[in-house]
Amino acid sequence: MSSTHAEKHVVALAYQAWGHTRPLVQLSARLVKMRSLHVTFFTTNAFFDKVLVELARSFELGEEAYASRVRVISLGESVLLSGEAVDEGFRRACVKLVAGQELQCVKTGKVHAALPPPRAAIIDFFAVNPIAAIKEASKNSVKVYAWYSAMTTSAFTHIVSDEYGGPGNIRLKAEAVAKQTGKPFTEAVVDLLFVPKGRVLDIPGLPPLSDYEMAPQDFPMPVEVMAQLFPRLYETIEVCDGVFFISPASYEPEALETCKTWLRKTGRSGYVCGPLLPQPHGLAAESNEKKQSQQSAEIVELLDATLKTSGEKSLLYISFGSFFWPAKSPEKLWAFLDVVMELNIPFILSMASPLAGPLPDEISTKVKAYGKGLVSPWTPQQLILEHPATGWFVTHGGHNSVVESISAGVPMIAWPFNADQPLNALRISEVLKIGYELIEVRTGHGTHPLHRNGRKPVCTIEAVKAEAKAVLTRAFDEDGAKKRERVLALTRAFEQEWAEGGASWKDVNAFLDSI
Repeated sequence: MSSTHAEKHVVALAYQAWGHTRPLVQLSARLVKMRSLHVTFFTTNAFFDKVLVELARSFELGEEAYASRVRVISLGESVLLSGEAVDEGFRRACVKLVAGQELQCVKTGKVHAALPPPRAAIIDFFAVNPIAAIKEASKNSVKVYAWYSAMTTSAFTHIVSDEYGGPGNIRLKAEAVAKQTGKPFTEAVVDLLFVPKGRVLDIPGLPPLSDYEMAPQDFPMPVEVMAQLFPRLYETIEVCDGVFFISPASYEPEALETCKTWLRKTGRSGYVCGPLLPQPHGLAAESNEKKQSQQSAEIVELLDATLKTSGEKSLLYISFGSFFWPAKSPEKLWAFLDVVMELNIPFILSMASPLAGPLPDEISTKVKAYGKGLVSPWTPQQLILEHPATGWFVTHGGHNSVVESISAGVPMIAWPFNADQPLNALRISEVLKIGYELIEVRTGHGTHPLHRNGRKPVCTIEAVKAEAKAVLTRAFDEDGAKKRERVLALTRAFEQEWAEGGASWKDVNAFLDSI
């Protein structure tokens, strides 16, 4: 390697959402293994220790030299997907980065030695202020790439230009609505993006769906925060040098190709880089993931016991990720769990969301009496999915969960809330046919008829239980076996994405060549 290569430096920043952060940690680890470069990874106080543990999952014994090239620095306290302190901390850090000065971690107080100014920055697509900050501080000398940490298909609901089927520039449209109607700008944004009106959406790679289906659960999203961020996304990404898409090319090729075409038209690059997971069964990957859950030993014990008593692919894993939870209809989850136990299916339930609250005493008593289930506030998800006892995954359909499940060869039962989740659920159940989607669990706008077949959910507890019984029976029968065969074919395709010549291997090498 030349000394110039050795001195390359890349900056990475994800906002405080684990689904945004975890894959960027994994990409950072891959970058330092692919080329002789440094990565400065910015995070928050709350995520600092989690990032260190996740990073350690990617480096086995003997790879300490690679690991030393990723430095993790906290910018301070934050909240989900936003934070003035983080934005301001990053702005100050940018000034020092481009000047080649040392940096101090807010959480630990550690002073990190100066590095050469960065060649590129990969920044959360929601981080509109940090993207502007590094462009301003570097006078556009640093190449900036938006980190699209969601299903690529969802880009057609809020950032892709009108010409390619997206909403285009929401700021301009909201300003026009506000001027025409007298509505406040924020209200106009909410109305344009978050209030369904029965429109039919035609998105690459999916059957047409109603905009009501984009919000299948009445979920308390921070609309005010989203209304501040979304109007600026189109113009923010427009000034970036390109976009990183975390989705594997083999999962949603239609959306990826259309997005790349859109970007190429304006001279920008689209890089695919999924799946972003540490190697399964690696000693570092497994041992460090176990550290993330205080109940890891108990979870492994249940998985091993289930394998002995019930056999392979017999356990049901249930998780709605680190944020989502049926907070406004928990009784539907407990009804679903009743059916799981009635059918004698072993299970693990993750309650990682801050909205989950404590497990109700009545449910705790039932689970304890059942003896084949476990409830945990945080689970080592990849370990569970990779275990031979795990048969199915009930998931909210967050993109990281979907990619992890397919990578492990585990078919899914989708229970989506919003964001990219309804689109993943539709692709899983109707396009790829590698799982099912629960319909009767819907609430709010989700109770409108489905465009695909006209079905109107009943949404009563009785309907939830009837659907749960039907779906779970099929899942553990011949129909589920066919879905498992299809998901295993996709698993093999995922394994080739990072092999030499694979889509992610080629795209990330092209990025490294460009800086």
